[in-house]
Amino acid sequence: MKLNLFGGFLKQKADSVLGIDIGSSSIKVVQISKKGSQAVLDTYGELSLGPYGNVSVGRSVRLSPEKIAEALTALITEKEVGIKAKVAGIAVPFESSLMTTFSIPESASKELDAVVPLEARKYIPVPISEVTIDWSIVPSHKESTTDDIVKTEVPHPKIEKEIEVLLVAIHNDILQAYKQIATDSKLDVRFFEIEIFSTLRAIVDNEGAPVMIIDMGATNTKVYILERGVVRASHTINFGAQDITQAIATGLNMPFEEAEVLKRDIGLGQTTSGTDIAKMVEVPLGRIFSQANRIMFNFVKRYNTPLKQVLLVGGGSAIKGIDAYATNMLKTETVMANPFSKLNTPAFIDDVLARTGPEFVVAVGLALRALREVS
Repeated sequence: MKLNLFGGFLKQKADSVLGIDIGSSSIKVVQISKKGSQAVLDTYGELSLGPYGNVSVGRSVRLSPEKIAEALTALITEKEVGIKAKVAGIAVPFESSLMTTFSIPESASKELDAVVPLEARKYIPVPISEVTIDWSIVPSHKESTTDDIVKTEVPHPKIEKEIEVLLVAIHNDILQAYKQIATDSKLDVRFFEIEIFSTLRAIVDNEGAPVMIIDMGATNTKVYILERGVVRASHTINFGAQDITQAIATGLNMPFEEAEVLKRDIGLGQTTSGTDIAKMVEVPLGRIFSQANRIMFNFVKRYNTPLKQVLLVGGGSAIKGIDAYATNMLKTETVMANPFSKLNTPAFIDDVLARTGPEFVVAVGLALRALREVS
């Protein structure tokens, strides 16, 4: 079967669609439409969740589905944002899911609906009735694309006449919370997709050379290494943008909100008084990239294949100068990912979109899938 990732059956076609990325510190929304053969950017917007939990803008916050729906509704009804679409896809955090691969005899491929749920019990640490599962046959090397498959780092022996199956699972309680958000927001949500799939669709080409993606969130940083659309390694680092902002706030004795603005505007440069921000954030930033460097080293050592490039994504990467810092730390070309390059956009906002692109990677990837499915 085709991997559906918790999607429902499509209803009527839609002129415009939404991609919705609900993070721990903000919600990002992208609306696109199709004109001819091109995907066109209609509008996009972001709303900080901190004020909904009585904490500072930029801080991570745990909110109820009702509060998240309230914030999402405020964003999509904001006149300045100009959201019109109701059809949408919503991302599920990588850490809220389970992904693995396993092998089954080729002869069982015609009975996947019966075989996979039985096999899944070996890999899912809770009763199978408590999760929603989905699966897909892993394409051969030549067939694989970023829309077809994401393979986790689980080694399997080469056994003749066996096929490999990707298993994806998410707890029903988590899925139900996202469904409630969709209902309360009065949106026609057609699917829920684990964020890594959206990321791959938005920024990764199905080329041979491996690349690393560093996804910096508010509370943690996710690191993936991909080769030909297949995830060879995935790790979570328990440091994020919030730690960097706090280091600035503490070092300069200023409110968190002001430090957040300073981080984005000055980044790793110097303040007007000559204070070196890079030295101030050396501990949290150094921990993130030293761990990323270790992940890269282990990959190169294991597969004897150098990385082609590092892509920075996520709202936490909105730090001026971080790409140069990462290039120096990782000794590999590091660039800010720009998912908007896959869309037709007004030329006069290209510079703005290039700066904000890393924050909207997941939302763009979701919107691209939604547009493909309703077209």
